[in-house]
Amino acid sequence: MATNLTSGALQSGREFRTDHEGFLQHRGFRWLKLSSLLMLVCIAAYFLADVEPRPNGGTWVGYTLGTIGAGLIVWLSLLGFRKRAITEGGWSLKAWTSAHVYLGLSLIVIATLHTGFQLGWNVHTLAYALMMLVILSGIVGIWFYTTIPAELSLNRREMTQRQMLDGLKALDRQLNEAAQPLPREQADLVLEALGQSPFKVGFWRRAFNYYPNCATTRAIAVFDNAPATDRDAKRVQRLLMRRKGQLDRIRRHMKLKAMLEAWLFVHVPATVALLAALLAHIISVFFYW
Repeated sequence: MATNLTSGALQSGREFRTDHEGFLQHRGFRWLKLSSLLMLVCIAAYFLADVEPRPNGGTWVGYTLGTIGAGLIVWLSLLGFRKRAITEGGWSLKAWTSAHVYLGLSLIVIATLHTGFQLGWNVHTLAYALMMLVILSGIVGIWFYTTIPAELSLNRREMTQRQMLDGLKALDRQLNEAAQPLPREQADLVLEALGQSPFKVGFWRRAFNYYPNCATTRAIAVFDNAPATDRDAKRVQRLLMRRKGQLDRIRRHMKLKAMLEAWLFVHVPATVALLAALLAHIISVFFYW
């Protein structure tokens, strides 16, 4: 009985660690170790092969490394399709993503050895350059996905996205009511601020958190000049400042989300271009073989 409880507790502990570890640390860095082993084998094959004058893409070592590299590129490009399936275990999405990262990085070594360090102005070098662009953009994506989620959580201050929006709507209702006793000119400023949606902005505005025409900011500046004895105006000013703070939080949230999207604008098209260049590279190799 005690043995069963102990084994159950150990199993639960392992599951807890597995559930809470990131994709980079998955299964004790399993895919980092496997990709490192793969790179070591490829390096050893390159330098130990008895090929004259030296290993390159046209030797048996080059073809072997090229086949491994091409297979990895095709497999790595399938991650987008894999995300549509939810599974657990050894080939969960977390495991697949971990393998995607480390095997993708191993291509730097494998593909470079495949070239035999011989590059030129041709489709072969184009495929190599596109591969390096995909890997570089992937590294940026790794950094984004390991840092931005924590910033998103900190920015929300333990609120959900829905709660943030509900808080803004509640402030808007208070502002609409508080603006009723104001003169027409001041009330119009408040209504303009309430009518400006924080979400109807382009990608670049969101990405750079750039809002030069913020009606709420303009209204606050106008109400700054209101006499201290004007209690209605000062109440509206306080509510506008609270609204500005909520808008800032929402806009920062949208900026961080835009950053998560931005790297895909490079990574995905570059991957498609890489697959096309890889196909051209393979066809040209066998055509002139």
